[in-house]
Amino acid sequence: MLTPEQFKNVFSDAIPASSPQITILAKANGLNHPRLGLAIPKKHIKLAVGRNRVKRIVRESFRTRQHQLPAVDLVVIAKGGSGDLSNEELTKLLGKLWQRIVRRCNG
Repeated sequence: MLTPEQFKNVFSDAIPASSPQITILAKANGLNHPRLGLAIPKKHIKLAVGRNRVKRIVRESFRTRQHQLPAVDLVVIAKGGSGDLSNEELTKLLGKLWQRIVRRCNG
């Protein structure tokens, strides 16, 4: 997702999947594929290298799981502590959150 309107649409009435470090918001998009948007604030991850690492891991996790996800717009929001997780911990956490989104959107 690219435009502020697309992000606002998801924020308005979303299905959440949350952990202390990451929140994923999902909303049906009317397309036949999921789309990803990222919100990684400087407030929670100070250094650009940390924000870029989190973005890279989220994108890779989405890429490997996108065929299992329903047709929704997803916004991944990093919260405090997300930059402190190792790559493996972050990947594992995202996997659990993707599964929660699939259950909530399909069931």
